[in-house]
Order: sequence, then C-alpha cells, then structure tokens
Amino acid sequence: MAYRVDISPSALQDAEDAYLWVKYHAPEKAGEWYEGLLQEIFKLEKSPRRCPLAPESDDLGREIRQLLYGSRRRSYRILFGFGEDQKTGEKVVRIFRIRHSSRRRITADEIKEGEPGAPDE
Repeated sequence: MAYRVDISPSALQDAEDAYLWVKYHAPEKAGEWYEGLLQEIFKLEKSPRRCPLAPESDDLGREIRQLLYGSRRRSYRILFGFGEDQKTGEKVVRIFRIRHSSRRRITADEIKEGEPGAPDE
C-alpha cells in the first residue's frame, strides 16, 4: 500500500535546524546529509510499518513510530504517525518531528504542533 508523506512545518524546522548544525560543524557534508535525510523520509511512502514504535508511543497512548537516520552519536529520530486525508481518503504518513537521538522524548504538545490544523500551519 502506498502512503503520501506529509512533513509538518515543525518537522521541516527541525530538519533545517539540524542541517545548520551539520553545516556549521562539517560544511562539506551538510548538503549530502540533508539529501539523505529527505530520501529516508520519502522511503516511508512504501513501507512505514517496518519502523518500530517510538518510546513515546506508550507514554502518549497513541501509535508513534520512529525512523532512525544517521549512525551512533549522529543519529536523528524521525517521529511519525498514520492518518487519512479527509478529502481523498488517501493514506498519509505524517512526520511530526525530527529530533537528535540524544534529546529528551517528545511531549504530547510537540506532537500536536506537527498535526494538521496546528497553529504553525
């Protein structure tokens, strides 16, 4: 089953912030890093359920999955959920946030920021 990938403005801002951090520390790798991030995100069109549940899933009482991008200390968590487009009925993978793996778990408010109809959209 194919899904449409929908990246929230909050997740786009997270990606930009991470890109700027990479660019500051390794300018020659930043573009490649960002392209790789987007490629991994759009692979979710075909098989999003291959990704494990995020630890936040239990805490928040809803299915939130994570896709890891990078390796070891440079790993980022792409946090997402599933939905359906109300107009078309199309299945959607909604990217809520993108966080460095060493950061604390996300909260319900941070997930809400990445949902359709949130104030930042």
